[in-house]
Amino acid sequence: MKSRISRRNFLLGSSAVVAAGAMQGIPGTPLSPPLNLMKSAFGQGNIAMPDTMIRMNSNENPWGPSRAALRAINAAVEEANLYTYFLSGEMSELIGSQQNIAPEHISVGAGSSEILKLGGLLASMNEGSIVVPDPTFEDLPRYAGANGSEVIRVPVNDNLETDLEAMASAVRRDTKLIYICNPNNPIPSIVEKNALRDFVLEMSRDRMVFVDEAYHEFVDDPEYGTMMGLVRDGHQNIIVARTASKIHGLAGLRVGFGFSHPDLAAEINRRMTGTVNIIGMRAALASYRDMEHSNFVLRKNKEALDITQGYFREAGIRHINSAANFTFVETGHDIDEVQARFMEHNIRVGRPFPPYRNWMRLSMAKPDEMRYFVQTYEKLYG
Repeated sequence: MKSRISRRNFLLGSSAVVAAGAMQGIPGTPLSPPLNLMKSAFGQGNIAMPDTMIRMNSNENPWGPSRAALRAINAAVEEANLYTYFLSGEMSELIGSQQNIAPEHISVGAGSSEILKLGGLLASMNEGSIVVPDPTFEDLPRYAGANGSEVIRVPVNDNLETDLEAMASAVRRDTKLIYICNPNNPIPSIVEKNALRDFVLEMSRDRMVFVDEAYHEFVDDPEYGTMMGLVRDGHQNIIVARTASKIHGLAGLRVGFGFSHPDLAAEINRRMTGTVNIIGMRAALASYRDMEHSNFVLRKNKEALDITQGYFREAGIRHINSAANFTFVETGHDIDEVQARFMEHNIRVGRPFPPYRNWMRLSMAKPDEMRYFVQTYEKLYG
């Protein structure tokens, strides 16, 4: 698995890092250089414990909405008496123009979770099974299972990557939907774009294929590619989902998008709950029109990843080189214990993701907060 870590800033020109790298040995072997070396290489000192809990558990945007979105939120309070029907067309037009796709391909939901659940509902209505990687994001499989679908879980491969060949082999005659989260969650690995495109085209001949691209904006890897072009080209049975929750920092306001063939989009839209609120819609419109904040978040997310994954790399701690705003790291300790120990230091880390109970999903916070995390990790497990 190739590295996506940029080690500028604290890594460039550091003799301490060179020494730490020499100590690493076999990749993935948990060797920890002495604490004073880690402090030197990663700019660590005695960072005081924060007064409030740092959230590194839910893949949230630590920077929140943009200033433009905040202004729109404040103004939209005065429209709280209005339904959002009149804004749906405007939202579809804006997103369609940015993605170069006609508005009739677009569904606007209360977060991409609504689109995910409707995909699961369509599969269960047809009394079919669904095929998903394991582990992955659970909204769609959980909802489909609750509505009667059999969920066929296909383990990730030895590199903790989505195994397309194994997923294709798991498809049955009654399989109505295949779900792929790309980048995956809780494991932030990607599926190579050409392999994924061929897979989606082949599998969508006889069933729906749902590609969840919630972390699309964070990816900076030439091997990654969106599947939006397949929808744009008119292929049927394909759904691509995006969200305003991550890069735009609007998770609490619930705005997301589905992209599919107009016939499938119409079927999805007929089943929408109409729960997108006007404050969320106004905030999303403002945020998608002003990308300056998104670019700022991307820069800060890379900085946070550099600090965190740079430490793991130099300490020889096995982790997944992230294509998103979180990473997945093998701690060697049960996650319940890890959660409890970090809570004592006002850090909340990710929940268990069986069968990887000795792994931790770690969401990126602000760079200074990730420096505090590195200091704490070294103190607890170094």
